[in-house]
Amino acid sequence: MMEQVLTIVVPCYNEEEVLPVTIVQLQQLLKELINERLVSKQSKILFVDDGSQDRTWELIYKEGLRNEYIRGLKLSRNVGHQNALLAGLFTAMELSDCVVSIDADLQDDIKVIREFVLKFHDGNEIVYGVRKGRDTDTLFKRSTAQGFYKIMEKMGVDLVYNHADFRLMSKRAVQELERFSEVNLFLRGIVPLLGFRSDVVYYDRLERQAGETKYPLKKMLAFAFDGITSFSVSPIRFVLIIGLVSFFLSLFFGVYFLTLKIFGNTETGWTSLITSIWLIGGLQLIAIGLIGEYVGKIYKESKQRPKYIVDIDSFNLPKPRHHLLNQTVEDELYNLDLRQISETNN
Repeated sequence: MMEQVLTIVVPCYNEEEVLPVTIVQLQQLLKELINERLVSKQSKILFVDDGSQDRTWELIYKEGLRNEYIRGLKLSRNVGHQNALLAGLFTAMELSDCVVSIDADLQDDIKVIREFVLKFHDGNEIVYGVRKGRDTDTLFKRSTAQGFYKIMEKMGVDLVYNHADFRLMSKRAVQELERFSEVNLFLRGIVPLLGFRSDVVYYDRLERQAGETKYPLKKMLAFAFDGITSFSVSPIRFVLIIGLVSFFLSLFFGVYFLTLKIFGNTETGWTSLITSIWLIGGLQLIAIGLIGEYVGKIYKESKQRPKYIVDIDSFNLPKPRHHLLNQTVEDELYNLDLRQISETNN
């Protein structure tokens, strides 16, 4: 059987501290897979620089000069984790038989990538990496994450429980993913929609190797809200139900207070009046804001702007002939545009 080409896609944003460790560990893993003849010698590791402000791209590029397994993709600006991941997947697609996506912090156990590949050889188009548990998370993060999955399930969204973006996808699966043209792509919900044969691999979540998390509470909440509004209109229907309930309650209390007035048992009160006004006003603002969120998504879709713009692509360029030169020359090469280097190789 012909050996399959594997590309490991790693989105990076300000990962200068953890990147040296990540490169070493992923390269060692890739060599082991090649030695076991599970993947082809043409397999690569593609690091996607999502508009980092530190030395992330410099480290990626320089390592690519001396290392045949390392390639880089530099985006023109920061476009977010999901779009950076898409950029890596679509770039690697043409030269790969399967693609594994993993975050640069290596909290996902890279050892199970071997199991990914074995399940791919068994005929699975998609293999999901699923956490065994959330014992390493704080109580707040664990409860909110579980709540998010339960809410999505109640709204009919097909998600793989405790799965993030650690997965293997075949070339065919990525090609079909590329056909989803919407701007608001929520990959954890989109990938199961592909419907290809799939399997899961369970693993234990590890501690971050270095640096700080790129998903603080604010971003996590925004990500969860985007996922909910991108896949379901249930929140709008929920607001409609609240509005109907409020309407019928208003009718009930209207009849009740009218009865009191007729029998002369009413007292002029300010508290009940202002409380009801604030309640109804708050419900109206929530409803308007929620509808506005959906209208905003429609607005973004209507503009059809590209999800990302590639600045430099070393994945599809031939290996520079100068990769064996010393560090001084490599530093000089770094200051050259990759398009110029590509021309010198022709």
